[in-house]
Amino acid sequence: MTELKKSDFYFDLPPELIAQDPLSDRSSSRLLKLNKETGEIEHHIFKEVVDYLEEGDCLVLNDTKVIPARLFATKEDTGATIEVLLLKRHENDMWETLVKPGKKAKPGARLVFGGGLLKAEVKEVLEEGNRLIQFEYDGIFEEILDQLGEMPLPPYITHKLEDKTRYQTVYAKYEGSAAAPTAGLHFTPDLLDVIAKKGVNIAYVTLHVGLGTFRPVKEENVLDHHMHSEYYQVSKEAADIINATKKAGKRVICVGTTSCRTIESAADEEGFLHAGCDNTEIFIYPGYKFKILDGLITNFHLPESTLIMLVSALAGRENVLRAYKTAVHEQYRFFSFGDAMILL
Repeated sequence: MTELKKSDFYFDLPPELIAQDPLSDRSSSRLLKLNKETGEIEHHIFKEVVDYLEEGDCLVLNDTKVIPARLFATKEDTGATIEVLLLKRHENDMWETLVKPGKKAKPGARLVFGGGLLKAEVKEVLEEGNRLIQFEYDGIFEEILDQLGEMPLPPYITHKLEDKTRYQTVYAKYEGSAAAPTAGLHFTPDLLDVIAKKGVNIAYVTLHVGLGTFRPVKEENVLDHHMHSEYYQVSKEAADIINATKKAGKRVICVGTTSCRTIESAADEEGFLHAGCDNTEIFIYPGYKFKILDGLITNFHLPESTLIMLVSALAGRENVLRAYKTAVHEQYRFFSFGDAMILL
């Protein structure tokens, strides 16, 4: 494939359809069912997702946990306010960060957080403007972060989140994400229980979501877009469950594009999933041949984003854009706190 245009993935979205707040009952959001072969569309409530899962199928969930990664600092010499977003942890309290305004955070700049509870020095400016920052503190970093940090909600959410837990899945376990794997926000412990009782296997993988998820595709030729690297881990237990599902001829259904990208990154060309950990820059767009994934549960994504391209790789661009047009017409709620779709 020589060229894939960004504009091929555009759709018109009225701003009022961008969900600003989570629903009080996670599983009561709407669910659009899209047949990935025929493009046929059905409308449901999310808790009815269980009707599409069969005994022996495997549901793959990303158990990453969002950290309160948004911090506010003052510059030691001028007192200027700087916003720091933690993206990726390196060794020895070094973090890759997104800093606003960047021009005030040159190498050598000293930052103070929470009246001195946390201090930092900008060490290096990376490609694309991210900063490597070295933190200094007494005590436990995670506890200080909990005290000073805010949940890093996406830029299109302007309302303040009253309950931090609503930007976490109920099964979030391993800290490290700068954004939630939002398809998983619809599940409740009760719904997961009903799914397990039906004989559906559940496999947990971990991918720490970076802000590359929200990074717009700037190049008109999609193939020129560079994906950010994200850390993932697949346990032996998860790999065994998923491989056994495929061997039995049953379906592997990923909850969210992050789970999808994890298993597709860790699989070999024969469709065998290997346990282990690594960093992935996998970019899935139409023309991609899925090695393991059979179905996907996902939210509605931004126009021209890498995520709508991934969904289009599974169900075809025309089918997906038609489904999105229907969702807009039916006034589905979009993005992180919005409704969901299942592609089977």
